Amino acid sequence: MSEESLPNDARAEYADALPEYAERVLDVAERIPPGRVMTYGDVAEWLEEGGPRQVGRVMALYGGAVPWWRVVRADGVLLPGHELEALGRYRAEGTPLKGANRAAEGHLPRLDMRRARWDGGERAEGHT
Repeated sequence: MSEESLPNDARAEYADALPEYAERVLDVAERIPPGRVMTYGDVAEWLEEGGPRQVGRVMALYGGAVPWWRVVRADGVLLPGHELEALGRYRAEGTPLKGANRAAEGHLPRLDMRRARWDGGERAEGHT
């Protein structure tokens, strides 16, 4: 993760305090192209370390400094508590969505994981 991606007031604080694993997770989140997503498990698999819960914890604690809406649940359900903000970002980026199910709470769409999922593309480039 580049220092430039952190908010100005957080750069100095996170420069020394950010755990190495967290920095690696956030670096992957920054690489996901607009309009695409990776699951928590995809990120862990890409890093060859940790699992979905560890990635989720990193995103919960430090994800505000990166495009957090691009790291998602495998079922495509929008992040609880952040649904509307994420939905606005998905629409702005052209992320593929599935229509809302009438049984779904709030009738919110889901991510179309088949079309939106990103496999890491140029995995070998810059992978540490």
